[in-house]
Amino acid sequence: MADLSLQRRLAAEILGVGETRIRFDPERVSEIESALTKEDVRRLIKDGAIWAEHSGRNSRARWKERHEKRRKGHRRGPGKRKGAKGAREDPHERWVNTIRKIRRYLKWLKDSRVLDTSTYRRLRQLARGGAFKSLSDLKRHLTEMGIQVR
Repeated sequence: MADLSLQRRLAAEILGVGETRIRFDPERVSEIESALTKEDVRRLIKDGAIWAEHSGRNSRARWKERHEKRRKGHRRGPGKRKGAKGAREDPHERWVNTIRKIRRYLKWLKDSRVLDTSTYRRLRQLARGGAFKSLSDLKRHLTEMGIQVR
């Protein structure tokens, strides 16, 4: 068999694939062997004497479809879940995010002079003790206290 390593390398470069994916027409080997320039190899590719095989990789079409659905919240129901609630969402992370939001809101109320210092301190200590489940819970409490919230 003729040494077609040069032609293989040139074809791989032209087609933008690896050398192992390059295939030659066995009936036109002598013609391919005489091709020494990129232009010759381009002509042979156009004629169909040289071609690149498809890569034998797994298709990601189904994965992409599922992934898109999951981004929209589909396919995430209770039947798909494994593990405890705390395994999917760290309870401490949730607490940290909630308390930060509450503290930020309380600081904003104090800075905008809706709360005086003593009320602010008392509410902050209540928040620290876990008295408010969420920001809306804090707002509900403030409304009950007679403090106008926005």
